Amino acid sequence: MTARRRLSPDERRKELLDTGARLFAGKPYHDVLMEDVAEQAGVSRALLYRYFPSKHALFAAIYQQASDRLLDRTPVDPAHSLLAQLSAGLDVHFDYFAANRNTVLAANRVLAGDPVIQAIITDELAELSRRVLDATGLQGPDRDTVRAALSAWLVFVRALCVDWLTNDTFSRKELHAMSLGALRGALDAVAGADRLLGTDD
Repeated sequence: MTARRRLSPDERRKELLDTGARLFAGKPYHDVLMEDVAEQAGVSRALLYRYFPSKHALFAAIYQQASDRLLDRTPVDPAHSLLAQLSAGLDVHFDYFAANRNTVLAANRVLAGDPVIQAIITDELAELSRRVLDATGLQGPDRDTVRAALSAWLVFVRALCVDWLTNDTFSRKELHAMSLGALRGALDAVAGADRLLGTDD
């Protein structure tokens, strides 16, 4: 173990999260051990467990942090084409998924039935849907129709991404095209869908 540096609690927590994130990205969930995290971070296991009482708790905090950062990087601005912004948002998420394949698969496969992890995913998808809906300016029944279509589309894209990461049966370019094509298809029956989406800038 390397010599421990004196850090504030917030700095120490951030360091442990960053170390854990690297390890979970590099190995399948079951292969990551808390003692490895402690060793890589240069702390004792006792100190690590003071911040995170279990591997599950550490992973949940890492995934929540990743979700928050992805949301920060995917704002929706009503002044710009919704289609172009959704396209860019897909790329932001695909970048993270490609760089953190093991982490994403752990959340969506290994821990698929875990209520804490699934709540993080559900909350992120709900926030993305809310931002898009707010950008459309729709109200009433039209908003409800588009909300249902967006919710289904986000779940579809999530499943498609997991398949892409697991099986590598199609390229990232094809993944992007399928995702946007599915969005157009989902909204095709909605009056004024072309106006809502705009053009791909």
